[in-house]
Formats: sequence, C-alpha cells, structure tokens
Amino acid sequence: MKVTSVADPILPLCQRLFPSRIAGVSLGLLKATALELAILAGHVLLYPSGIVQERRGPACPLPAPGAAAEPGGAARLPVEAKPPVVLLHGFIDNRSVFVLLRRSLAQHGRQRVESLNYSPLTCDIRTAAELLGRHIEEICERTGSKRVDVVGHSLGGLIARYYVQRLGGDLRVRTLVTLGTPHAGTRVAPLANAHPIVRQMRPGSELIEELSRPAPGCRTYFVSFWSDLDHLMDPLESACIDHPDLKAENVRVSGIGHLALPVHPAVASGIRQALDTVRPGDPSANRAGGLTVA
Repeated sequence: MKVTSVADPILPLCQRLFPSRIAGVSLGLLKATALELAILAGHVLLYPSGIVQERRGPACPLPAPGAAAEPGGAARLPVEAKPPVVLLHGFIDNRSVFVLLRRSLAQHGRQRVESLNYSPLTCDIRTAAELLGRHIEEICERTGSKRVDVVGHSLGGLIARYYVQRLGGDLRVRTLVTLGTPHAGTRVAPLANAHPIVRQMRPGSELIEELSRPAPGCRTYFVSFWSDLDHLMDPLESACIDHPDLKAENVRVSGIGHLALPVHPAVASGIRQALDTVRPGDPSANRAGGLTVA
C-alpha cells in the first residue's frame, strides 16, 4: 500500500507551542476540518456553474497507429493518444467539484476530459450506472477511443464500480480511480437512511453484496484513494477495495478530509500517476511505469 502525505508547514511550529498530542492529533483534525469548511464554502459558490450538463463539442478521432503524413507530404511522428477521462461526482453534487482536478489533468496532457451529471433525484445506483454506460459508449463513438479512464468521487466511484463489475463496463474502462468511495459500505449518518441511495451504501446492503460477488477476468485496474480523516467513511477502511478478483491498489492519504480529495494538489498528482502508469495489456506496456505517490 502506498501512502500519500499531505504537507503541513504549520505543524512544526505548533509542536513547539503545544503538547505533542494536541499538535499531532487534535490540531491535525482541526486543520482538516477547517480545510473542509473552506472547500465547502467554495463549492457552494461554484455549484450553480455545474448544474447544467457540459457542452460536448465534436472530437477528432484517434490517429491511426504509426507515422502519418502532413498535407505537405512531411512525415509526422506518431502521437500516443491518452484515453478520455470521465469524471463522476458524488451524492447531491455536480461536476463543479472537479474544476481544479480537471485543470490539473489538462495541464498534464489530458485534453479529453468530460464530466457526467446524474440527477440529484436519482434513487438507484444501478440506474445511474446504466446512464454512465450510455455516456461512455457515446464518448467512445465520438472520439474513436476504445477505452476510457474514470475518476469517481464518493458515490460516483461506487456507481462506476457497479458499471465495471456488473454491467460489463470493464470492456470500456481501462482504469477506475475512486476518491473516498464506500466500497464496503459506510455507517455514517444513520438518520439519512430515508434516502434509497444511502441505504444502498450501507454495509451489508444488497448492492454492496453484489459487488462482493466473484468477478473473474475483470479487465479494469482499480486505484482507491482513502483518507485517515474522512468523516463520511465509517469505518475508514471501507473506502478500500478488498476483492480477490479485482486488480486494485489502495492509496492512503493523510491529513485531509472527504471534500478535499478531489481538489487537493497532492491527490491530483497521485491521480495523474495512476492514470499514466503503464500496466500489462496497455498498448505501451513495454515502457517502465508504476504508481508512486509522495
């Protein structure tokens, strides 16, 4: 298991001013909580901008393998096109949560990044997974790409996993990155059980049991980022993937909460590495690669 450490420049000073227990534990929790509140305030401001589905312009199909000729006859070196990236938000949220992550991906060569809004009135993860499948098929047809990468935050990761495991989505999804997703279910906020989707995210629910069933031959590679201060995961390890048939890596993130996972630069760096890591079966698998997050 890899570990992502989030830099804390204030902690050394606090350790001199306060007892080690307060500086190392309580202060860390307070700082993570303050960051969560700041992110929440910013997200409330951005939320209206993400209500409407994004406009999807025409995309150029992927270039054929090998060298291509320019109009003037000059040879052009082959370009290794990266798969499109699909971003899927969490419960009662929208695509605006990915503003910073999307910018980070674009700055590092991921030009085809799209977000999918599913309705806040959605009451079934299976229905949302079917919608995701139709969206991915449309992307593949429009771009000429055979596979995509998916990044899902919280519930979005669970929707994407259901599509991959139960609806044949492993044919289309090359890498699935989840951020604070309750893979084993979460017991947080018991009063929220009135909502059908919340009940589906409980440990032992029918849907969580479906995801624990055998999935032989699943072609998708999973990378799950989980935080030691995620207030929505109970227990914290429920955000880890533990399935004998899945190729999965769990990445622990220290010092930030649930809302910070899709916006923190250290996590964004880890996501980029997860998507760019060359694995067996990739067209460029002859190159060295590997996920290392610091």
